[in-house]
Amino acid sequence: MANMEEIEHEEQNIEKRVPKPWDEDPNIDRWTVEKFDPAWNPTGMLSSTDFTTLFPQYRKKYLQDCWPRIESALKEYGLACELNLVKGSMTVKTTMKTRDPFIVIKARDLIKLLSRSVPAPQAIKILDDEVQCDIIKIRNLVRNKERFVRRRQRLVGPNSSTLKTLEILTSCYILVQGSTVAAMGSWKGLKQIRKIVEDCIQNQMRPSYHIKALLIKKELMKDPALAEHNH
Repeated sequence: MANMEEIEHEEQNIEKRVPKPWDEDPNIDRWTVEKFDPAWNPTGMLSSTDFTTLFPQYRKKYLQDCWPRIESALKEYGLACELNLVKGSMTVKTTMKTRDPFIVIKARDLIKLLSRSVPAPQAIKILDDEVQCDIIKIRNLVRNKERFVRRRQRLVGPNSSTLKTLEILTSCYILVQGSTVAAMGSWKGLKQIRKIVEDCIQNQMRPSYHIKALLIKKELMKDPALAEHNH
């Protein structure tokens, strides 16, 4: 009798169940970023938002030379920027002409990438909706300095061959500089890069093993019967 009551109770719960977003078409790509339409915010930003980041002294001359290009790129999105050579800082901020509320976050990422030696033409690409970035701090992953340098070089490879291979397989831009690794690309590619970098610096798995795994997945993706599976 108890079992019948449980079944009836379960059926009632199913009838009352509110449809969830994940009940929709499973083929919908929820990672797709819809392109912003300025018509969604015709009045612009009513309040100001700004971000500031410091840059090392050796970047001063380069940033001074390329700053007009940075200003021009940000101006297209209604953003203002400032390069302070005395304080060694870069600032981005919204204006009344800013339409996209999220673009200032992308601009914040832009100046972070510039401060970590990413070339200006590459860093500007972060303003595109489909491009994301991840700055991975690697110095605190290993205590011994000699081991850190050796493992960092292992990540780069002879003549940067390992990095170039990883860039091709993940479709991401990667720059190893000092105690950080800057990466730009899709969310999926950035997730792969972070895993590979952390495994290499912590000496859990060499990049070559990850490269082999990525090559195998790439070959499997060519088979329509296996393309939809999580390899």
